[in-house]
Amino acid sequence: MTQSLVDRHDVELAALAAAGGRREFGELVRRHGSAVRGLLRRMGAQASLADDIAQDAFIQAFERCAEFRGEGTFAAWVKRIAARLYIKRVAKEARYVAEVENEDAAPATDHAGLVDLDEALKALSEPERLCVSLCHGAGMAHPEIAAALNLPLGTVKSHVKRGLDKLRARLQPPGQPLGSAQHVG
Repeated sequence: MTQSLVDRHDVELAALAAAGGRREFGELVRRHGSAVRGLLRRMGAQASLADDIAQDAFIQAFERCAEFRGEGTFAAWVKRIAARLYIKRVAKEARYVAEVENEDAAPATDHAGLVDLDEALKALSEPERLCVSLCHGAGMAHPEIAAALNLPLGTVKSHVKRGLDKLRARLQPPGQPLGSAQHVG
């Protein structure tokens, strides 16, 4: 009896896709498509652009599937491809415009009182959002981000640190000092 696609590991599916297995690659897209689109949205892409770039990333991944060695996760590999494609698109369109920051605004929450990370990311400047998303969303190292964005390494590190500091401040529950954790006991 043959093993179904949903029971196979990503590395096995990628190897079968590299040999031309379209169904196997379709399973990889099904598993990881929403995570790739989510990363792109957090980086600042509108929904339709995120869909387009995710599609382009998966096409590139299919064409380069033989290069995937399984040293990291398939999701991280395809997210890196998508992040690089988005960076190229942003650079091409020259949309490095800093957003106006509203530091006095309360954290964005939904009806259940949960913090909305996507809304908090919108408060960051474009370079901060890109650097934080690439570092913590796509798993890229600071030198990789510096090369991809054509920025000095120190600038990337500053953008990541400032972005994380702003996110911490924005996502901190009201009345709780920064750096303190609520203990449930």
